[in-house]
Amino acid sequence: MAMKAAAVFVVLVAVRAVYGADIIVGGNSGWSQGVNYETWAAGQNFSVGDTLMFNYAGSHSVAEVNEESYKACSSSSVIRSHTGGSTSIPLSKAGPRYFICPTPGHCASGMKLQVNVLAANSTPNPTPTPSTTGTQPPPSPSAAAPSAFFTLNHLIFGASVATLFVL
Repeated sequence: MAMKAAAVFVVLVAVRAVYGADIIVGGNSGWSQGVNYETWAAGQNFSVGDTLMFNYAGSHSVAEVNEESYKACSSSSVIRSHTGGSTSIPLSKAGPRYFICPTPGHCASGMKLQVNVLAANSTPNPTPTPSTTGTQPPPSPSAAAPSAFFTLNHLIFGASVATLFVL
């Protein structure tokens, strides 16, 4: 039973890694005034494939801006602007992304979000080349775990995908 539970967990982790997650900006508070988005973002992981979900009232909107405009709370050079109360923004490439509420005074009062999008882990860590000059101690269990987990993760996920195509 424990082995089945572990296999299901590994498959779920693999699905998130491949398809990403929907991340509701601000959690239950959504995109609104009075939320510390810097603190909120520090507790999140953002990866390529994830989607930011902005939920907000009609007095707000979402503007994606560059770093300079983010720091200055300026909406004079907006990359993309979104309105309507619900906005989904796919995170399709690694690197920083910046968002503000362009309603006058809202960004200055804290309605701004910076996320650092990490690349999706798509290849295992390379195996170190054996030394020809002497014997090296074996890697520690914690160093070996990511590669073993990655391999198990992809073997199970690959089998799951193959099963889906067979069905």
